[in-house]
Amino acid sequence: MSRQWWVAQALTVSMLAGGGALVGAAPAFADARVPAVAPADQPADQASLMKAAAAEEARNWVLSLAKSRLPAEVRTSAWNALRSTRGDDAIAEWMAPGGGYDAAKQRTRDARARNKAFCERVVATHTKEFSPEVRAAAERALKGTAADQAAFVKTGYADAQRRDRAVRESNAQHKLDVAAKDRDFVRSLAEHDPGEQVRVAAQWALRPGAVDADVAEFFGYGWVTGGTLDLESQRMRVADAETLRHHTLSLLIKQAVAAEEAVKGAADAAKARAEAEQAWKAVSEHSAAAQKAWEAEQAATTAQMENWQNIAKAARESSDELWKNIAQPAEANQDAWSKEQAESLEAAKYWKAMFDRARDGESRVKG
Repeated sequence: MSRQWWVAQALTVSMLAGGGALVGAAPAFADARVPAVAPADQPADQASLMKAAAAEEARNWVLSLAKSRLPAEVRTSAWNALRSTRGDDAIAEWMAPGGGYDAAKQRTRDARARNKAFCERVVATHTKEFSPEVRAAAERALKGTAADQAAFVKTGYADAQRRDRAVRESNAQHKLDVAAKDRDFVRSLAEHDPGEQVRVAAQWALRPGAVDADVAEFFGYGWVTGGTLDLESQRMRVADAETLRHHTLSLLIKQAVAAEEAVKGAADAAKARAEAEQAWKAVSEHSAAAQKAWEAEQAATTAQMENWQNIAKAARESSDELWKNIAQPAEANQDAWSKEQAESLEAAKYWKAMFDRARDGESRVKG
């Protein structure tokens, strides 16, 4: 494996996840609201109200993506959908498979977008204290042209890494001692950390032939880079899944409302009611699955939050110079995952409300 590992790894994850979000960025949906439930004495209005609530929530979701720290291509596309004079139709088309959201994600895979995202991530994860050459080179690339950013990705990053390492190894004041306990800790992360990219980074630091400098660099920037990639990946995965869920919900509710309306004056009332009941059941099943998915997100985000909380505590309490590099990033990650956890709780509540209203629909059409 080459010294370009972090470049390849970060660009690969960025390409798959749509990369661009940074540690501490706002969660993908920040303004979600649980829909208000109509009074029980207005059964005739419940179906249309649920349809309107789903449309409003879809707009809220797109607004949250527009305000997020997802890639600029996604945010700009979301704003364009929100500003369309076509209203809810534009939102529905944007969320649909092959629509504006998917097209925006595809643009993030462009080489220029990925190169810029990599430079931004390096600035966010490499401190001036530990990696002054890398940080300065990345900042210059960001201020430069697309060609400058491509050059940084191709050779500039690795060259700056070598300069930083040379300074650390030649200067006793900057050289960090790596104790056996430090290696053991990194080994435990390689096996058990909840973040896939942190595990990969730890494994790289302990690869065959690795030296103390590799472990020191893991504490210096590899750990937080892996953590950033895990956070980016989670946010993009959530955005993908929830966008599709909202799109599907709108379609299912539209079908259920139409089926319920068809019951009125139907020649075969029993058949029409059975079809309407099945349509509302499809809505409730979809909502239940979405709620379950968000409950799983709650568990995952809680695990990450607690993990980074423990790391931050260990870093604060350690007198080891090696640990000082991870203290502040760990606190930032703890806060970021805490926000993700809170948002997953709110999302689960929303889908539970939609499930309850769909079940009401099932009961209502039975007569």
